[in-house]
Amino acid sequence: MSIKFVLALLMWCCAALASAAQVAGVVAQASGPLTARSPSGAVRQLKLQSEVENGDTLATASGAWATIRFIDNSELTLKPGTTIAVEQFSFDGDKPEADHAAFTLVKGGLRSLSGLLGKRNKEKFAMKTPSATIGIRGTTFFLEYLTGKGDADPSPGLEPGLHVHVSAGGISIDNEAGHFQYDPGQFGFIKNNSTRPVKMFANPGMQFAPPASFGEADTLKP
Repeated sequence: MSIKFVLALLMWCCAALASAAQVAGVVAQASGPLTARSPSGAVRQLKLQSEVENGDTLATASGAWATIRFIDNSELTLKPGTTIAVEQFSFDGDKPEADHAAFTLVKGGLRSLSGLLGKRNKEKFAMKTPSATIGIRGTTFFLEYLTGKGDADPSPGLEPGLHVHVSAGGISIDNEAGHFQYDPGQFGFIKNNSTRPVKMFANPGMQFAPPASFGEADTLKP
């Protein structure tokens, strides 16, 4: 075996390792079908303890719930009919300067529970939606984005657009209309990227009630 061949093989292996997707978290709870689509378009079925990688687009089927626990112990619990992209999730306990959490909610609903990243680098978290980008102030919040076009298992009676609720902490809302904030106990609605948020103190109809096996303390009922 030639030295050139060995060197080429080593370089190929190093490149393959470098390009391998970084693990962002694991499936901590699951009830029903959950899939992940990689940036290359490959789709795989996820189950309890399956790894979630940077770049994965996660999708829960109708009637299915899932909780993803990320490497900083933050969590996203996904409602049925939800599609969300894990654009990037980086966390190293010894390197706070490298923190980065970026998601895109395409449709559906979720509950977000902040972890260590959100506590030490709140400005490094961003949840994009078609109506606005969500930032955090160390928090637990709920989102539901309805497209108005065949949404699966939506909260009944809600208009198409982005619905938000803050359970603890606070969130920021940024879109073309400006910068806004929501505090604990408040609900909101942002119709599209160019409209100002509407702030409410009563639930307009958001629902979030995972299966009893999830043991969730935070639920939403209209």
